[in-house]
Amino acid sequence: MAQAVTPKGAATRQKIVEGAASEIRERGVEVTTLDDVRARTGTSKSQLFHYFPKGKDELLLAVAHYEADRVLADQQPQIDELTSWTAWLAWRDKVVARYRGQGPHCPLNALMSQLRRSTPGTQAVVTELMNQWQTQITAGVRHMQHAGEINAALDADRVAAAILAGIQGGVLMLLSTGRIDYLESALDVNIDYLRMQSSVDSKAK
Repeated sequence: MAQAVTPKGAATRQKIVEGAASEIRERGVEVTTLDDVRARTGTSKSQLFHYFPKGKDELLLAVAHYEADRVLADQQPQIDELTSWTAWLAWRDKVVARYRGQGPHCPLNALMSQLRRSTPGTQAVVTELMNQWQTQITAGVRHMQHAGEINAALDADRVAAAILAGIQGGVLMLLSTGRIDYLESALDVNIDYLRMQSSVDSKAK
């Protein structure tokens, strides 16, 4: 039976994860060591291995979950409020600002590259993130459909998948070239398409 984690223990574990995340963002995942994390967080070796008994890979996986959570947290509250075209454009600006600030160095991408595919739970990190992200975009599309602002005949899930694929393509181009305009174009074209479909639907009526 797994031992219950006390609030103090949970706080210590979170401090280690956040400290490791900051160290990796500043120095890179390849050169960050457990000793670096210990020094940054003021924790002992026994504490670190108490919460991460499998060592660095287990800690990196926890940091990957943390960074994945930040992707959606950085889009709040806009991603939960896709209820008008003004709100969609505000969300678009939030996404662009997030990745412009991050630049061509993505800690989550670096972590996923460092972790072996055979590490249990590695693939689930990105899968869970994408599922949650798509679900939230889908909810926004459906709200706009109910409001008559997006063609009701469109498949909301597929629309959200296309928008998300565009974002990911734009982020990949940012990582490859350092240019943010690919991401801006992907978001702008997808949102403009939805607005045009709304106009077409209105004329048909």
